Order: sequence, then C-alpha cells, then structure tokens
Amino acid sequence: MIILHEYPLRMVEHDGFREYSAALQLLFKPVSRNTIKRHILQIYDMEKEKTISVLEANRSRISITTDMWTSSNQKKGFMAVTAHFIDDSWAMQSRILRFIYVSCPHTAETLYEALNDCLMDWNIDRKLSAISVDNCSTNKQMITSLIEKLNSSDLILNETLFHMRCCAHILNLIVKDGLDVIGEGIERIRSSVLYWVATPKITEKFEDTAHQLNIPYSKRLVLDCPTRWNSTYFILTTTLLYKDVFARLSVHEKQYKIKILGKDWKLAAIHQGNLKLFYQVTEMFSGTKYPTTNVFFLHVCDIRLSLFDWLKSENEVIKEMAVKMIEKF
Repeated sequence: MIILHEYPLRMVEHDGFREYSAALQLLFKPVSRNTIKRHILQIYDMEKEKTISVLEANRSRISITTDMWTSSNQKKGFMAVTAHFIDDSWAMQSRILRFIYVSCPHTAETLYEALNDCLMDWNIDRKLSAISVDNCSTNKQMITSLIEKLNSSDLILNETLFHMRCCAHILNLIVKDGLDVIGEGIERIRSSVLYWVATPKITEKFEDTAHQLNIPYSKRLVLDCPTRWNSTYFILTTTLLYKDVFARLSVHEKQYKIKILGKDWKLAAIHQGNLKLFYQVTEMFSGTKYPTTNVFFLHVCDIRLSLFDWLKSENEVIKEMAVKMIEKF
C-alpha cells in the first residue's frame, strides 16, 4: 500500500493507522518506519533479480529512454532510466532500471557516468538498439561519450540509429518557437487568469458573472505552465469560453486592470484551432502501450502540411509563426 500510493514511511507510526490496524486485527504487531524501509529494499532487490533474469533471457534488443527530473522541494536532480523491449509473446514491456540522484553540475560527463553505470550494472550494454533523450547539446555529448565506450559492432547499422531525439520534446520546441511570436498576447491572457484564480472569493465572483451572462461554467480556469505548450493550449481553450466574462469584468471590476485586447482574442481563437493537431500528436507520442513510429508518422506529415498552409495565411502573425516553426521542424 505504501509503495502503490507513495505514502510516507512514517505513516506506520501514526496513532490513527495503528488504531485502524488494531481494529482489523488485534494480533497485528506495529512496525517502525525503519522496518518498512528494510522491507521495501528487500522487495526492490527481489524485483531487480526477476527483471535481470527477464532481460537476460529476452532475445530482442533493448531500447533505453532517460531523462533528468528535479524535485520541487529539495531542488535535487534525479536521473530516470527505463528499458523497453518486445518479449517472446510480441508484447511491449517497459522496466524502470534506475531512479538515482545525480550531483551537480549536470555536465555531459556526469550524466554519461550515471547512465553507463546503469547499463553495466544491468548487463545490457551489448543488447542495446537505441537511446531516446531530449534534444539538447548536453545529451548529444553524453551519447557521444557512451558510443566511444561501446563496441560499434554490437549496435544496429554501426550506431547510426543509436541516438534518437525525443519526438515529443522536438514538437514542444516547435510550438514554443511559434508561440513566442504572440508572447505578449498570451501573457495578458495568462495574467488575467492569474488574477481570477488568486483566491476562492475572486474565483467565485468570476463564476457568478458567468452565470449572469448565461455562460455555463463548465471548465474551471487553470494556470498554464509556460514551459509546457500543451498547457498553454488548454488555457487558450478554456479562456475562449469566457471571453465575454472577461470583457464584462474589465468594465465593472475596478481592481482588474489587465486588458485583453481584441487582437489577443482573435489570435487566441486562431491558434487554439491550429494547435489542436499538435496537441493530438503530443498525446499520441505519450502513449506507453504501443510502438509509435508507424502510428505517428502520418500525423507528422499532417503537421508539415499544416505549417505550409499557415505560410499562405493573410495574417502576418500566422505567417511569422509558420516561418519559425518550419525552421525548427
């Protein structure tokens, strides 16, 4: 239960948990957090041995995905390494091989050492097919260092397919380049949403105004994450539903001094429609239960055709966006 729901280990020492357990079974012997920690590590060792056996017995090659993650509370960097392979029943399998703290600075050499140690520890360095990483220069250097240590004869087509750039990350960069063109308008929309979700009382006033205008408050206002364009797509989709609400409140609410311009709404509507295809393809990239290349290839072609259609737009802003996005594409 603790592993499944990621509960804190100290939960087993809480009075409420012990009373609950005793009510179910008087013979239950309370344990400490250290005992739980020891049991979890024993489970980890057991599961690791099982996974090593599966990987050694498996006859297919193994793909690796890896990325860095920074914890929000301690601001520490962690590397996650996942193996993907096709088993003898022709089913896709994924196993998390490592989730490990990586000390700063996160240079290419530091990341290389952490990844290489993982591959050697799991004894899969001679069964690799490809490694997928974000499209950044540090990762490129990391993969170059790794290739130098591996035997090229063990890699497919002399390593030409070894380094794979993450499609979802590249798509994210393409859209972000395009959205930079209309950054000021999006920032005004973002600031307006921030104002109306600041406190429950202010949010309630926004909702009441929507009801006065007979606009169903079916979707709550939510802030986006500027580094993730698909959340910006959501904020555009949601705010467009309440365009008239924002307009009314800008007149009657003295404290609300942010003005979303008419051109902002016009561009938001255009981009919300144009970005729908990008959102759908991003969702497809995020699938974990199917090999994606054959599925998403036609949609990547659709994106290319759409971008060239944008070049023919009469709107100069759309044209400028298309130029930047095609260059990244």
